[in-house]
Amino acid sequence: MIPPKPPSRPDRVSLLRYLRLFRQDILSAQPARLYRAWMAEFRTPFFRSYMVNDPALVKTVLKERPLDFPKSARISEGLRPLLGESVFLTNGAQWQRQRRIIDPAFEGGRLRETFPAMLDASRAAVARLGQGAGGVVEIEEQTSHAAADIIFRTLFSLPIEDRLASRVFHEFRDYQRSQPILNVAAFVPLPRWLPRLHRRDTRASAARIRGLITQLTEARMAEIAAGTAPDDLATKIMTTRDPETGETFTAEEMVDQVAIFFLAGHETSASALAWALYLVATHPEWQERIAEEGAALGHDPQFSDLSKLRVTRDVFRETLRLYPPVPMMVRETTRPERFRNRDVPKGAQVVLSPWHQHRHERLWDDPDSFNPGRFATENGRACLREAYMPFSSGARVCTGAGFAMAEGVLMLALILRDFRLRAFPDKVPRPVAFLTVRAQNGIELRVEKR
Repeated sequence: MIPPKPPSRPDRVSLLRYLRLFRQDILSAQPARLYRAWMAEFRTPFFRSYMVNDPALVKTVLKERPLDFPKSARISEGLRPLLGESVFLTNGAQWQRQRRIIDPAFEGGRLRETFPAMLDASRAAVARLGQGAGGVVEIEEQTSHAAADIIFRTLFSLPIEDRLASRVFHEFRDYQRSQPILNVAAFVPLPRWLPRLHRRDTRASAARIRGLITQLTEARMAEIAAGTAPDDLATKIMTTRDPETGETFTAEEMVDQVAIFFLAGHETSASALAWALYLVATHPEWQERIAEEGAALGHDPQFSDLSKLRVTRDVFRETLRLYPPVPMMVRETTRPERFRNRDVPKGAQVVLSPWHQHRHERLWDDPDSFNPGRFATENGRACLREAYMPFSSGARVCTGAGFAMAEGVLMLALILRDFRLRAFPDKVPRPVAFLTVRAQNGIELRVEKR
C-alpha cells in the first residue's frame, strides 16, 4: 500500500488562488513538478521565492554558508506572538548566544540522564492506550498527549497530570488548530510599527500559554535560588552561562525558549509518532518485526538498549522521510547569489523542503513507498547522507534531534510490544501542513492487545 500523499495543485494558478491554498495547506498548494525539479522560481509582486532541492545547493545554504542565509522574517511573523525571540526565530549573534546556552543541555550524557523520565512517560502512554484496547482509537490525540508528557517530565520534572502542565498542553492544542503557518505579513512587506493581523483567538491563546509558562519558569527560578531545583533540562538551561559573556537567560528569555521546546518537541514528536503508528498498521510485516524487538527489551529497559532496536529505528527514520514534521524551511539571501546558472537577488526567499527532497523522484528509489529496508541499500545510504533533513542540517540542526529519535524509537517499541494496530481501508488520512504535518481529520486505528 502506498502511503497517502496530498494532491498537487495545477502548475499555473493565480496569486490569489495560491494564497488561499497556502493558508489551507502548504503541501497541496505546490505543483507536482517540485518532486522532480532541482530548483524552481516563484514570483509575487513583493518578492521572489526559490525552492531548492539540489543537494549541493542545500549543502551550501545549511552547511557551508549558513550565516549568509538567515531564517526568513516572513515565517516568524505568524509565530512571534507565541515564540517571541526564541532560538527558532532569531539570527546572527543573538541566535549564536542562545545556542551556546542551550546546546550543553542536550550534549553527551544528558540524553542518558533524561531516559528514566522518558521511559516513565512512555509507560504511561502505553497504559492510556490500553484503556481503549479492543476498540477504535484516534491515534493523534494519544501521541500528542504522550509527547507532551515526555516534554514536561524531562523539562520540568512534572507529569502531564500536573494541573499546570495539563493546562499548557490543552492551550497548545488549541493554538495549533487556530494558527495558520503564515499570516498576511509573510506575503506583503509591512513596516515593523504596523500591527500584524493575527486572529484574535490565536493572540489570546498565545498570551495564555506564555502566562502559564511564565509561572513554571518563575517557580523554577525560585527553586534554583533556594537550592531545591531538580536536575532536569530546565534547571540545566537556566543555570548555564554563556561562555563568552558569563550571562544566563533572563526570565523573559527563558519563557521564549520553553515555548519553542514545547512546540518543537511536542508537535513534531506527536506528528512523527502518529504517522509511524499508521504506517506500521498498514504494513503488518514491519509491525511484527518491531514487536519482536520490543519484547526483547524486557520489563526494565535501559538507555543502552535503544541501540538494539535497529528495525524500529529504520521504521521511524522512514516515517520521518515520508512525513517530515516540519515540511519546509525558509531562508533569505543577504546578497546576490548565482544558483544553477540563475541570478538570485538579495532579499529573495530560499525554500528548503524536506517534504519534496525526501520524495524526490531523481534522488530516491521508489520515493513514495514505505520501505524501511531502503537504508541498507546503496541508494538509501547515499540519500541518507545527502538528501535527508527531517531535523534540518548544519549549524541550525535541531538541538533535540537525538532526543526525538530516542523518544520515537522507544515509544514505538513499547506500544507495539503490547498492542497490535489495524488500519481501516476506508479511512485513509490526508496529510496537511499547519504548524506540522498532521492528518486533516485525525488517524483512527483499531487497537488490540497482543
